[in-house]
Amino acid sequence: MESPSSGGRVARRRSGGGGSSGWGSFGSDGDTFDIPAKGAPIERLKKWRQAALVLNASRRFRYTLDLKKVDQREEVRRKIRAQAHVIRAAFRFKEAGRVHVQSSKEKAVPDADGALGFGIKEDHLTALTRDHNYSALQQYGGISGVSNMLKTDIDKGVSGDDSDLMARRNAFGSNTYPRKKGRSFLAFVWDACKDLTLIILMVAAAVSLALGIYTEGIKEGWYDGASIAFAVLLVVFVTAISDYKQSLQFQNLNEEKQNIRLEVVRGGRRIMASIYDLVVGDVVPLKIGDQVPADGILISGHSLSIDESSMTGESKIVHKDQKSPFLMSGCKVADGYGTMLVTAVGINTEWGLLMASISEDSGEETPLQVRLNGVATFIGMVGLSVALAVLVVLLARYFTGHTYDPDGSVQYVKGKMGVGQTIRGVVIIFTVAVTIVVVAVPEGLPLAVTLTLAFSMRKMMRDKALVRRLSACETMGSATTICSDKTGTLTLNQMNVVEAYFGGKKMDSPDNAQMLSSDVSLLIVEGIAQNTSGSIFEPEGGQEPEVTGSPTEKAILSWGLKLGMKFNEIRSKSSILHVFPFNSEKKRGGVAVHLGGPEVHIHWKGAAEIILDLCTCWLDSDGSKHPMTSEKVAEFKKFIEDMAAASLRCVAFAYRTYGIDDVPNEDQRAEWKLPEDNLIMLGIVGIKDPCRPGVQDSVRLCQAAGIKVRMVTGDNLQTARAIALECGILDDPNVSEPVIIEGKTFRALSDLEREEAAEKISVMGRSSPNDKLLLVKALRNRGHVVAVTGDGTNDAPALHEADIGLSMGIQGTEVAKESSDIIILDDNFASVVRVVRWGRSVYANIQKFIQFQLTVNVAALIINVVAAVSSGNVPLNAVQLLWVNLIMDTLGALALATEPPTNHLMERPPVGRREPLITNIMWRNLIIMALFQVSVLLTLNFKGVSLLQLKNDDPAHADKVKNTFIFNTFVLCQVFNEFNSRKPDELNIFKGILGNHLFIGIIAITVILQLSWQLWLVSIGLAFFSWPLAFVGKLIPVPKRPFGEFFSCCCRSNKQALDDGTSDGKEEKV
Repeated sequence: MESPSSGGRVARRRSGGGGSSGWGSFGSDGDTFDIPAKGAPIERLKKWRQAALVLNASRRFRYTLDLKKVDQREEVRRKIRAQAHVIRAAFRFKEAGRVHVQSSKEKAVPDADGALGFGIKEDHLTALTRDHNYSALQQYGGISGVSNMLKTDIDKGVSGDDSDLMARRNAFGSNTYPRKKGRSFLAFVWDACKDLTLIILMVAAAVSLALGIYTEGIKEGWYDGASIAFAVLLVVFVTAISDYKQSLQFQNLNEEKQNIRLEVVRGGRRIMASIYDLVVGDVVPLKIGDQVPADGILISGHSLSIDESSMTGESKIVHKDQKSPFLMSGCKVADGYGTMLVTAVGINTEWGLLMASISEDSGEETPLQVRLNGVATFIGMVGLSVALAVLVVLLARYFTGHTYDPDGSVQYVKGKMGVGQTIRGVVIIFTVAVTIVVVAVPEGLPLAVTLTLAFSMRKMMRDKALVRRLSACETMGSATTICSDKTGTLTLNQMNVVEAYFGGKKMDSPDNAQMLSSDVSLLIVEGIAQNTSGSIFEPEGGQEPEVTGSPTEKAILSWGLKLGMKFNEIRSKSSILHVFPFNSEKKRGGVAVHLGGPEVHIHWKGAAEIILDLCTCWLDSDGSKHPMTSEKVAEFKKFIEDMAAASLRCVAFAYRTYGIDDVPNEDQRAEWKLPEDNLIMLGIVGIKDPCRPGVQDSVRLCQAAGIKVRMVTGDNLQTARAIALECGILDDPNVSEPVIIEGKTFRALSDLEREEAAEKISVMGRSSPNDKLLLVKALRNRGHVVAVTGDGTNDAPALHEADIGLSMGIQGTEVAKESSDIIILDDNFASVVRVVRWGRSVYANIQKFIQFQLTVNVAALIINVVAAVSSGNVPLNAVQLLWVNLIMDTLGALALATEPPTNHLMERPPVGRREPLITNIMWRNLIIMALFQVSVLLTLNFKGVSLLQLKNDDPAHADKVKNTFIFNTFVLCQVFNEFNSRKPDELNIFKGILGNHLFIGIIAITVILQLSWQLWLVSIGLAFFSWPLAFVGKLIPVPKRPFGEFFSCCCRSNKQALDDGTSDGKEEKV
């Protein structure tokens, strides 16, 4: 299929999503079957449903969004929230009264009788957090009292052995909630039976069976009715099996999406565990972007803010501290970090109750699915018209005595036919007409999208990509640019400190602490140990310490260990007063540490050049302080540039002293802005993060496929340039703005200048998440289809704004994952490229299926119409047409919609969002094949008896053999054409066929079930001509301009001429 020119892409300004369907809409209102890929308004979704021609609504709309359930889910959410608010309000009112009039006899605390060996019962513990009962918490002894009752060490967590975890699950429940069972197989059978045409055919089969037995006896009369019934049941069961398997795939994918992996402290070490494995008593570290995995109480936290909108319905950020320590499951960490004690799990939490009350709806229509509903509607209308015409013609011929039996006798003679025979003749005619509708209305066409998406999603899981939103698979095939993070995506995320500049000079070895005085070393390790969100577990028995945290934190902590840092010892010698968590906007993080007495140290860590600008002094290797002169600044900058040129990430450490008297008291400390002036530079480290193996090949593959890869990173320009050259994003090391640009420079441009610069940008350094968002918006405004990667909470707006948001499965926060469309499970850029291949494969497979199905539609309709009009009989009866429908709708979709992606897909430009579904190449292939099949089959219909040398046979037998041969040839033509449809624009139709076992299996089943051993070799011989004909046909050139545009131009020209004529007429009258 041709791809649009790149020039046309820029000319297409963004117009609210998908794009015109072109010939995909087939003459219907262009906008009706055109929805945006993201955030389609409910009215647009209702509009296309009303416009679609549907024979089986329960099946057609099964995988689309259930608009009624959306409202129902919101209503359930509102009720549960309201109930929780009422309970809390009543409890607080009661508490206020109790505080004022507390009698001495009143129990101060609920009875804390142990539950299965624990010091508190499940219902008391659940009520504690559900009601946010702070006074009860104090009466239990605060967080330490509750943790003692739960046999939890708040520093080391639970022991983590199987018996302890099982005891906790038995006492307090597991972190799961009851889910509604998936639909049974029989439900899918029932859905398939709801097809209006199949119901009519079953009624017709019953009538035909009754009349046949009545008129011809049971021995001869059962055949017609029973064969139609069998064919209908076969269609029903094959359809149900296919739909049931798809349903199971979607269920598995939904469960995978909900299985969050998180850190939990057990036995003193941080381990990764599934959210479902969490138990009451667990200690869970929380950081910005995490989802609170269960109800709990804050143990300790710094600047911890929680977004409770998912539970309260109010978009309000709530600060959490020792006075407001209750955390609700399902909420997100908006800022800061801390640790929590789990006190309620599963159905005992408000979130669990909410999840158990609402059914998960996996339905979601995609733009391609909706466009195909437009195609199906147009074809269906044509089919209905043809079926109606055939019905009228056949009935007219039948009752006027122009319909003949094979022996030449008239089928209906007025006054001589019994009522039963007459009705039976009418039923047969009516059955044929209804069956033409079955074949003509391609119910399977929109469902083929769901089939190929389900197949692709399953395979993409193996390729390390978890699809959260179906339409992202399609949209990825149209991506024209990928804005990728550097760290962990283009690089390995395996960081090590390889260079260090401390004491005013470069250290010969980064971990050689002998060069520094003990005071300087102590300041450095104090800053490393306290100003971190990571952790170190020191096992007993002298084993290697285990370092956890982000890759940058792990690299710095590991380097600290090499300097001789005793992590737990240093942290115990001082207490943290206040924390400014690392911020991707400011590129730095700080901590205020009280050492005892009047002395407070404020440590800062962050981007080297930013920290350097805040320093007024620097520390020598002997601990002496020197003013930061311009010469020394230049020296530091030169070292930063040298490290950056070697593709190292530069992180600086600085500190300052502060008086304890100047620190705000605890109540006001949350609003305290850590001083960041007059800092003393301690030193700078260079962290190496190697490029991923094969990333150059992946970038080159994208460029060959017409996709521009842009790197967006928080590192400085020199580091970004070096990595971009290593990855192949840049070829020339001497490029300048705007090819390589700094975030603040891009930010300062006007909207128009930003759009122009965005086209040329290959690398953006020192970028903030907002800069990434501005870049995405600018590119989309230029007509690009933008894929963007992100892992941080602040990346959520850019991930949401992009056409395809790709979050990282390992380093990505839950907030980023929820805003994304696809999760890259291994954080690898090569997986992003594989997603592009699958996206293009989805579109290509649907086009293959359309070409195949339309050929069958056209051929079957023309043959039956011509035969009906000319002879009053149709060569393909109801049973045969149902078998053709089965091959076409279900087996054909399975065979063609599950073709794996090939490298050929990455050798052409992206699929344009406005590119017609049926391209010129498809029209050419379709017309050639349809003409061939119609010619062969009509020749057989009118000359078959003589060509097959059946003139001397009994006429009835000859006619039966001829029609069977026509049917055989017709089906085998479709089998051979299925091979042609695999490669619409390639000459070698067998390329890669052995890799698609499903295709081979379905072809084999079709042929084995089809073959009637009479004259089957001749049928195969005739059908075989499809291959050489298709080969020759593919040599015929087609215009680049879509055929649809020629027609639309003609229509516009005629309309313009008509308008001109009207206006001239008006002028003449004047």
